[in-house]
Amino acid sequence: MRFLRRSLTGIFLLSVTLVLLAWAGNTVRGAVEARLNAEPRSFPQREREFSVNVVTLAAQTIVPELVVFGELRSQRTLDLRSATGGTVLEASDALVEGGSVTAGQLLLRIDPVEAQEALARIRADVQDAQAELRDAERALALGQDELAAARAQAALRDQALARALDLQGRGVGTTAAVEDAELAASSAAAAVLTRRQSIATAEARIDQATTRLARVQIDLAQAERNLAETEIRAAFDGTLTDVTVSPGGRLTANEMFARLVDPTALEVAFRVATSQYARLLDDTGSLTRAPVSVALDASGVNLTAAGRITREGASVGAGQTGRQLFAQIDSAPGLRPGDFVTVRIAEPALDDVALLPATAVGSDQMILTVDAEDRLQPQPVDVLRRQGDDVIIAAAGLAGLNVVMERSPLLGAGIKVRPIRPGVVEEETAQMIMLDADRRARLIAYVAEGQMPDNVKARIIAQLEQDEVSSETVERLESRMGS
Repeated sequence: MRFLRRSLTGIFLLSVTLVLLAWAGNTVRGAVEARLNAEPRSFPQREREFSVNVVTLAAQTIVPELVVFGELRSQRTLDLRSATGGTVLEASDALVEGGSVTAGQLLLRIDPVEAQEALARIRADVQDAQAELRDAERALALGQDELAAARAQAALRDQALARALDLQGRGVGTTAAVEDAELAASSAAAAVLTRRQSIATAEARIDQATTRLARVQIDLAQAERNLAETEIRAAFDGTLTDVTVSPGGRLTANEMFARLVDPTALEVAFRVATSQYARLLDDTGSLTRAPVSVALDASGVNLTAAGRITREGASVGAGQTGRQLFAQIDSAPGLRPGDFVTVRIAEPALDDVALLPATAVGSDQMILTVDAEDRLQPQPVDVLRRQGDDVIIAAAGLAGLNVVMERSPLLGAGIKVRPIRPGVVEEETAQMIMLDADRRARLIAYVAEGQMPDNVKARIIAQLEQDEVSSETVERLESRMGS
């Protein structure tokens, strides 16, 4: 009996187990079929908006600024050279690199012995030439006196000949007396001719002595200049550079020993492209005296100066392009010749234009504007200038449009945006919505089962239990549920 009871109990338990297994399998199968046959959940979709920075395009008059690089130069630079060679006896204390000198200041003195000896010899030659000239003048005076005496003698001989002829005509004189008178008159005429020849010789001697005196006077002036050039003085106020001489050194003729630079008379030389050069011409094709400003950024210390364009280079130069321009600097404290500076040139003003960030204009010369429905619309523009990170465009017909400041591949025609204007702080008001019971319960269950911290769960659930819930919070939770 006990065996039969235990057997029936085992059979009963086995039957109950099989029934429970079959019921569990049926439950699982029904759940799977219900899950597979259920329609997927859908959430309300909203058009995506992009926040963009916009600026209102306003027409204005802008003076474009051309930025190039140039080198400072001195308008007055003088190479100091020795006209004569010799040993340097004395040098100024300012004859050093960077020494400041004034106009007329003695820089150095060369040994003048050779120049003094040459000057003494030339002066002796001058005295000889003067003595020769005086001797020739005295000889001329004596010759003139002798000529006067010879002419007087000839006149007497002529008178004697006339008397002899008169006596012969009256039959008193003889033929021999007449012949003697004629011979004497002829000799007197020959003496006059000889004295005239002596005067011509004396005059030629005077001319030669005068010429010699002029030549030695020229040599004297040259010797005096050579002696004066043993002292070299500064031609103008300035600063010395490239100094290569010191007392005791020796200089050869025409050797450069320093360079004198005027640091106050500065100009900047810079090169511009041909298109940029064309914008600096006036209606007649002449270069305008456009104002410029130069700046030297030296370890954070910005040295600036102002000036105006004065001239342009005569030729382009081998292997170069564009045009070389020169601008005179008015006052440049701290700047020196040789500095590499940034040059900003004010071009002629442009009317009815607008300034936009360079990122607002695409490679297709188009900008994106925001219409009344906050949608993007492309608009073609005419880019006139590029100013660093900005561009200048023609504003005709575009004034008042809201332009997107930064283009991106995500932005295009017809896309809805939320405009943000620089300097304007927008107060965003959260949009509140009402939730039905099922939606609220589903959200609460999702938050409660999530892996968020308990304090965060409690805060979100408290918001979901309110009558009105922020739409942003609901959309964020539903997007996570859908993922």
